[in-house]
Amino acid sequence: MLSEPAVTQTAIEIAKSAKLKPILELASQRLGVPEDLLEPYGRFKAKLSLDFIDSLAQRPSGRLILVTAISPTPAGEGKTTTTVGLGDALNGIGQRAMVCLREPSMGPVFGVKGGAAGGGYAQIVPMEDINLHFTGDFAAIAAAHNLLAALLDNHIHHGNALDIDVRRIAWRRVIDMNDRSLRQIVGALGGPGNGYPRQDGFDIVVASEVMAILCLAESRQDLKRRLGDIVVAHTCNQRPVTARDLQADGAMTVLLKDAFAPNLVQTLEHNLAFVHGGPFANIAHGCNSVLATRTALKLADYVVTEAGFGADLGAEKFINIKCRQSGLRPAAAVIVATVRALKYHGGVSREHLRDEDLEALSRGLINLERHVENVRDVYGLPCVVSINRFDADTEAELALITGQIGKLGVPVVTATHWAHGGAGAVELARIVVELCERPATMRFVYDDADSLWTKVEKLARGVYRAAAVEADQKIRRQIDRLQNDGYGQLPICVAKTQSSFSTDPNQRGAPTGHTLTIREVRLSAGAGFIVLICGDVMTMPGLPAQPAAERIDLVDGQVVGLF
Repeated sequence: MLSEPAVTQTAIEIAKSAKLKPILELASQRLGVPEDLLEPYGRFKAKLSLDFIDSLAQRPSGRLILVTAISPTPAGEGKTTTTVGLGDALNGIGQRAMVCLREPSMGPVFGVKGGAAGGGYAQIVPMEDINLHFTGDFAAIAAAHNLLAALLDNHIHHGNALDIDVRRIAWRRVIDMNDRSLRQIVGALGGPGNGYPRQDGFDIVVASEVMAILCLAESRQDLKRRLGDIVVAHTCNQRPVTARDLQADGAMTVLLKDAFAPNLVQTLEHNLAFVHGGPFANIAHGCNSVLATRTALKLADYVVTEAGFGADLGAEKFINIKCRQSGLRPAAAVIVATVRALKYHGGVSREHLRDEDLEALSRGLINLERHVENVRDVYGLPCVVSINRFDADTEAELALITGQIGKLGVPVVTATHWAHGGAGAVELARIVVELCERPATMRFVYDDADSLWTKVEKLARGVYRAAAVEADQKIRRQIDRLQNDGYGQLPICVAKTQSSFSTDPNQRGAPTGHTLTIREVRLSAGAGFIVLICGDVMTMPGLPAQPAAERIDLVDGQVVGLF
């Protein structure tokens, strides 16, 4: 095992000191992409031409590896870091591998300190660009979403030919920033010239159905079709009103035509990565775009991708939504955990997580065990547990994890990619290659033909280990109406806290016997799923008491304080 060096640089300092290669040169050498089929955004990031992607259709596909994790904690787990480190390690042992990640939202970047580019010596770069405006995809998604909102209000203002019931408008606006004051607003004040006053609100861009559509669409034609299917409101006789009815789908597609092309960047070790799309897993389906994943599988023998948060959220939606719609099937899964996060699940306070505590660790391991059971026994995927090692971890703690999880018949690896890059994940890479050779039959949690209520019950009982699902009569009528209106075949997307198997973020470990309470239902007809909002999860987050923005600055032309 590699020794633990004292890494004193921050993530941004490591990224700034890296010697990047021009992306056009890398893409040409590694992937055989002609330069005229790449649209460069500066020297180190580019969009891949859809014409080139179309030319790959007859190539065989590589193997897909899903990286997921235990239930997130304030201690951190390092799922993105593991994804990048594993991709580098696979290339390091002679395999052709690519990484596929989501784009970060600026809400968390300036709110709760954390981006989506990895960390330490397992990063994708240019890190600053990726965590800030990148190639403008989120701005395009916000523009397309808000154009639809403007066209809807404009239609009502100019006579309302579609007879839209202003009490039944479902399309909120979006912004890519945490702002609790925008959750509930009243718009169109100031007199008749400004429209009809009504209660409205904002979601964060990553919760937009347009974001989900961009990540699930197969082609530009499919993108336009899905955009047209968005249900924005209902008429006075309760007929659904779509973006197509408002003649908005064409203009929205135009705004998204460049954003739809996948973004190509590199790791610190000059291995190529797609970073495209960015829905959160606690309020949406939490996966990068189908187009980027499929393209990577045509260009590499192994593709490492991640799904947001724990295996009860991101991995579940990856399988039941992304895989169901696209036909993608992972060959193996990696479940990421840390000693300190497991101790947190065992009841240790944040200030004592560096202290050895075998009893707390043993208690917290139940969370990891539950995720292993779900990935292996519910989803049907061979898996390996990767312990993202920190310098405070003791040999006794690591041995306890290996021994206890080993009883489940699942390999456990201690990885040090944060400190050593790909070299720190070589053992993990070798095990993953071995797992990919085993037969795997991925399973969905529920069937298409199940009713919407049966689907949520199967998910709640089978994955969350809940005792019951509850909803008031209003919510039950909404679900029944969606079922009767022909949407019953769609998968469900449960929006809930990422911090617990339950809807209570304070229930650590692996709670059982709890109740899943549905408080809101949203139809995402274009994306092709039904969103069930449970507990107190917000589709527009707020900033913390000390937002990361307070530490971010520009000093002598250099960004500081960004991770």
